[in-house]
Amino acid sequence: MMNMDRTVRENGFVVNQTSLNKEQKEAIGLLSIGTFLEYFDLMLYVHMAVVLNELFFEPSNPFTSSLYTALAFCSTYVLRPFGALIFGWIGDNIGRKITVIITTTMMSASCLVMANLPTYAEVGITASVLVTICRMVQGLSSMGEIIGADIYVTEITKPPAQYPAVSLVNISSSLGGMAALGVGYFVINHNFNWRYAFWAGAGIALIGSFARNKLRETPDFANAKLRIKNIIEKAGFDSISMKTNPIIQEKVNKKSAIAMFLVQCAWPACFYFIYFHCGTILKSSFSYTGEQIITHNFYISISRVFSLIIIAYLSYYIYPLILIKIRMIVFSIIILAFPYLLNNFITSPLELLILQLILSTFSLSFCSGHPILYKHFPVFKRFTYASFLYALSRISVYVITSFGFIYLTHYFGNYGILVVMIPITIGFAYGFNHFEKLEKQKGNYPAKSAITL
Repeated sequence: MMNMDRTVRENGFVVNQTSLNKEQKEAIGLLSIGTFLEYFDLMLYVHMAVVLNELFFEPSNPFTSSLYTALAFCSTYVLRPFGALIFGWIGDNIGRKITVIITTTMMSASCLVMANLPTYAEVGITASVLVTICRMVQGLSSMGEIIGADIYVTEITKPPAQYPAVSLVNISSSLGGMAALGVGYFVINHNFNWRYAFWAGAGIALIGSFARNKLRETPDFANAKLRIKNIIEKAGFDSISMKTNPIIQEKVNKKSAIAMFLVQCAWPACFYFIYFHCGTILKSSFSYTGEQIITHNFYISISRVFSLIIIAYLSYYIYPLILIKIRMIVFSIIILAFPYLLNNFITSPLELLILQLILSTFSLSFCSGHPILYKHFPVFKRFTYASFLYALSRISVYVITSFGFIYLTHYFGNYGILVVMIPITIGFAYGFNHFEKLEKQKGNYPAKSAITL
């Protein structure tokens, strides 16, 4: 086992937590279940788009169909920046708890509407408009969900237990996507009515929103509020003075904001490339049907969940930034070689699947390192900045990848993907190096490591 100096400092004090208490475990459990349900609802349509788009959009040729798929996919993320500002304000001014309750309820309502939507054959273009609106609402609600859960767990725990604890939220979101693919698989292969899946998702999400009422406000947020109140009371100021308090007015480091945006851009690019662009390759090069693509992606999602579990486990013993650096190096090598391998060596869907599994395992993401990002932002601006940068990265990258890959590969072949993936990888490396330097300056980076039997 690898032993390392895991001393972590916050505000000059040494802070370590090796295990979770009962209240923390209960909160993480509630948040993980809620995140699973939210992402099941969100990704159900995304992963079944190859089939559902035929029901809600006008039948067309393959190229136009690809554009419809890209449009339906991107519509999910269009309102996310607005959702980030809305839920960021709520999270930073009212509390972390209320945001995850509101977003779960919104997801339930939109899922319920989708379960009853008429198809294009029944009402024409109205069906396309309605399903797009529902996707926008789902994207809006999912914005506050994942960031709210991440920050909540970050603020109620301390390293090193903090790293696998926050990872559970990310594992839950991947499990939700895997479950959505699993449902898609059964819908296709067993003539299961897809509407029942949305009905079930709506009901379960609603139950999750009630369950989350048991959550308490995070100590970081509550303590910061209390500190301001005490300062004002001792100084004899009125409540208006709170607005000018240095704790509230603490500025965000611009370089940290840029770095966070760049690292957040990486996973959506990897996600779209692995699941959707490679799905297009399966369809064009190996004549895969939509049903076969869903089954193929289901296998990848299972592998993704297992790899995240392993990373979460390792993050307790190995500093997350070290794990991220290893994955970044491996991914960079494979993605550069991918077009060459595809042109010269990939001759079957199985060989492509193996490459996808490797890319999924070593994909560019901060995963267990999210707490490291958040703690470099002021408490009263943390939710707003984290959620807005997250949302901005998603809509920016998904528009670039979903439409860009279609045209770039059309003109440059498989090497066209490098036009997008190389800048994404360089940006991720820049952001990683920024936070690595900050951690070293604060004395949090492991000073030494040793391997013992």
